[in-house]
Amino acid sequence: MGRILLANPRGYCAGVDRAVQTVEKALELYGAPVYVRKQIVHNAHVVKTLEAKGAIFVEETYEVPTGATVVFSAHGVAPTVHEEARSRELRTIDATCPLVTKVHGEARRFAKEDFDILLIGHEGHEEVIGTTGQAPDRIHLVDGAEDAEAVRVRDESKVAYLSQTTLSVDETEVTVRALRERFPLLQGPPSADICYATQNRQVAVKEIASQVELILVVGSPNSSNSVRLVEVALDHGVPAAHLVDNAEQVDPAWLEGVETIGVTSGASVPEELVTEVVAWLAERGFDDVQQVTSAEEHLLFALPPELRREIRARERAASGSQ
Repeated sequence: MGRILLANPRGYCAGVDRAVQTVEKALELYGAPVYVRKQIVHNAHVVKTLEAKGAIFVEETYEVPTGATVVFSAHGVAPTVHEEARSRELRTIDATCPLVTKVHGEARRFAKEDFDILLIGHEGHEEVIGTTGQAPDRIHLVDGAEDAEAVRVRDESKVAYLSQTTLSVDETEVTVRALRERFPLLQGPPSADICYATQNRQVAVKEIASQVELILVVGSPNSSNSVRLVEVALDHGVPAAHLVDNAEQVDPAWLEGVETIGVTSGASVPEELVTEVVAWLAERGFDDVQQVTSAEEHLLFALPPELRREIRARERAASGSQ
């Protein structure tokens, strides 16, 4: 009989839950189609489910018909995207995670104070593109500690750093230390940029790492925080760790000689996918499932103000017609 250690917390964070609900509520209020710029969250199953309900996913704002409704993804967008939407007379709903919005505000504040901003993150990631767009002439991307040596700034006494919210906590600390060595007067954000949920899921993986021979992380390959969980598992001594979108992607060969498997999921993964992986493993003898809880999460985010205003307006109209 094999054992499963089910890491907790796992799965949906407050920002993802809010973003998915935003698309669902927009479809309910305005009817299909509702357009979504980029994947609302980085999970193939979530995107497919919302498409079945009437969401249409596009890469760029110009693909949205004039006057239509468009939702901006949880990863955030640059101010130029809002300008494009206004020029096309689009009804916009901004589902940017409030924790990403916090980083945007920090970028604008540091830029206003004439700092060079070192943004720790991965090139090409949507969140990095959106944050860079807040102050494009002041932000320099630092993709790991090795980039710390190469980055150039105007004034070494006026340098600040920010980070992508979905990075590995440990790797980010290494990069910050490297930056501080180069720039002793380096300033940082008032509070950590790395999302509480990203951090909690990494801590949960570290907690089970010494007790398992294999960790399965449920998540899509383009999900930064899911990929980081695999890296954290390997960095903390787990002999093997794999990222799978669903139970169908689990290779039975991975189970050979394994007695205990750790299972977790990225912050954009619905729990049903984890349940399917656990059921698949149970069919192969891993039927002793134990939850390992390292933190409790109770944070909830309100729906975007654009939707809340619409809901209140309709409620008033409905009560007035009675």
